[in-house]
Amino acid sequence: MKRTFLARRNALLSSASLSWGALALLFTLFVLFVRLVAPNFFLQAFVPAFRTAESIDAVSHSFFNSFGDTAALAARNEQLVNENAALASENAALREKEASLIALVGGGGTQGTVASGILAGVVARPPASPYDTLVLAAGRSAGVTLGQEIFGAGNVPLGIISAVTNDFSRATLFSAPEAQIEGWVGKTSLPLRITGAGGGTLRATVSRSAQVAVGDVVFAPGPGMLPIGSVVRIDSDLSAPGVTLRIMPAQNPFSLSWVVVRDTGAAFRNSFSIATSTP
Repeated sequence: MKRTFLARRNALLSSASLSWGALALLFTLFVLFVRLVAPNFFLQAFVPAFRTAESIDAVSHSFFNSFGDTAALAARNEQLVNENAALASENAALREKEASLIALVGGGGTQGTVASGILAGVVARPPASPYDTLVLAAGRSAGVTLGQEIFGAGNVPLGIISAVTNDFSRATLFSAPEAQIEGWVGKTSLPLRITGAGGGTLRATVSRSAQVAVGDVVFAPGPGMLPIGSVVRIDSDLSAPGVTLRIMPAQNPFSLSWVVVRDTGAAFRNSFSIATSTP
């Protein structure tokens, strides 16, 4: 009987016979005991884990923010690259204007009166201004008057002042439609009646027997015989008594930044057929 009693007692105390509920109860009692004996035990035990979690969170936050900083830096870098390209383009345009100004007046200078005439900036040209006209930033206050001739780089004649205000003036180019001026062509100085064809081009008609060839230089009146262009094509129509010379100006009038205005005399004004007026 004693042996049977001991066996039953060992069975009750055996962990295998304890239920999950009993284990949970024992664990709860243990936790309460620890809580009563050492209130901050669990807090102190988990502090390293909390600190580790905070460190991981800070590192991950910094890591993901770095992507945002990189994107912002890339956008800023692209903006700076675009601004640098724009500045480079602007500097190139300024260098071209400086070169054209130096070629025009034979050295540095500013808008106003120069030895060769009145230096005027071009503020509007085709297509901003009506075709084959230029708007100049010089008017009566600068000494510009109707009928004065305008010149580009290399002393190339371009047209005539056709309208003047106090601060601005309008120049009609030789290439203006139906504008006409006396001129000469080739080494023999064959007289021509040069007519504007629009779009920066000129034309003239000569007899079939005239010794004119492609490449011959065309001159206009002024302080001497001044080259205004050259023959680039000769059109022949069997039904017409003569041939038509297609003339390209020596200087592109639609890329001008500066011109020189000066009076070349009544002979020139009389040879240009477009009437001038003051607005």
